[in-house]
Amino acid sequence: MKIVDKLRKAVLALLILSGPLYSIGQQDPMYTQYIFNLQTINPAYVGSWQTMGFLALSRHQWVGFTGHPTTQTFSFQTPLSTQNVGIGFDVVHDKLGPEQRIMVNIDYSYRIMLDDIVSLRFGLKGGFTNYNNDLSSLQPYSDGNPDPALSGVIENKFMPNVGFGMFLSSPKYYLSLSLPRLIQNSFQENSGNFSKMSEVRQFYFAGGIVFNLSENIKFKPTFMTKAIVGVPFQYDISANFLLAEKFWIGGMYRSGDAIGAIAQWIINSRFRIGYAADFPYTDLGSYQKGVHEVMISYEIAFTKRRYVSPRYF
Repeated sequence: MKIVDKLRKAVLALLILSGPLYSIGQQDPMYTQYIFNLQTINPAYVGSWQTMGFLALSRHQWVGFTGHPTTQTFSFQTPLSTQNVGIGFDVVHDKLGPEQRIMVNIDYSYRIMLDDIVSLRFGLKGGFTNYNNDLSSLQPYSDGNPDPALSGVIENKFMPNVGFGMFLSSPKYYLSLSLPRLIQNSFQENSGNFSKMSEVRQFYFAGGIVFNLSENIKFKPTFMTKAIVGVPFQYDISANFLLAEKFWIGGMYRSGDAIGAIAQWIINSRFRIGYAADFPYTDLGSYQKGVHEVMISYEIAFTKRRYVSPRYF
């Protein structure tokens, strides 16, 4: 019961801190396997693996549509020798039709041990976005004549930004609160007749806990909320089961969008492969061929310590 009591107090503390962040939605790339990909949104997550780690993820949304959204992510993290400092970087390539963003960030975290097993990390993220949107490639429904409003290119080769986050964790639960981009940016089309708000402040609050159901089965419910002022509420919830410390299998529900299935094979203490599929329940569902997401991660341990069980997030 001690873990439950600590988790209850931690949730209350982070909810109080996140009070001013009310209003939830989605503007950044979304991930079904967000549980293992928190570094892209929370710099305080780096170092939490306690090993040097690499992660690659590719997401293909609404396959079958021309110009459907695709996202590729690559991240690296490692603790320093004291284990209290974590550093890393992440690169995200996000494409939707003619719109393309490449985001490059460096991440830093500092850990404070609250007791023997519970830690609180504070993180900073800094980097830039390379943005391009070729409006002239769009084909609007009209009489066939070019639309003068879509005649240019929105382009910004270097747009800096900063973010921050907090990550509370123990071997059995975690809570994450973050704002990965503090600066809001608008891009102006080159000919001066069109502008677009492409980077806005988006807040994330996420968490999860692991329960032992039996010797060979563990249950992990998780959630994530995403917030933009003035955008409808959106949240993700998932339920996953770990079988014999080797296979994760579960399901996901995303409000106003989709349900999904998640699976992950823990090949050994260093290497794991994950796959997720989303099934939209909106009107788009019958016009596309699914949403597919593949993830690979690899870890290098600094010591020869034995792994009693794999990481749970």
